[in-house]
Amino acid sequence: MGKGMNIKKGDTVKVIAGKDKGAEGKVISVLREEERVIVEGVNRIKRHTKAVQGGNTGGIITAEAPIHVSNVMLVEGDGVTRVGFRRDEVTKRRTDGSTYPAQRSVRVSRKTGKEI
Repeated sequence: MGKGMNIKKGDTVKVIAGKDKGAEGKVISVLREEERVIVEGVNRIKRHTKAVQGGNTGGIITAEAPIHVSNVMLVEGDGVTRVGFRRDEVTKRRTDGSTYPAQRSVRVSRKTGKEI
């Protein structure tokens, strides 16, 4: 598997390839092992379900299928951006009250350089 994924649950992304190209939506979940994301309203599939004894009525269910993370880009402002990372110096506090310097990794926009 390659590098870590830059897209998180809750991000707004735009589809840049495939049949839903141009569509925007919120990331519902991230499948890290398969390097795929499930985006609200994108890559919808119809699943035929069988009626099972005990209440479940059969029928056709429409649900979102996973889409590869390389086919989506993070939306920032009115456009899309690539995602970079920056290490920030922060001061952390121990339980006994003393402080110590540490580093925190933050996602940044490649376009504007602002923290996401």
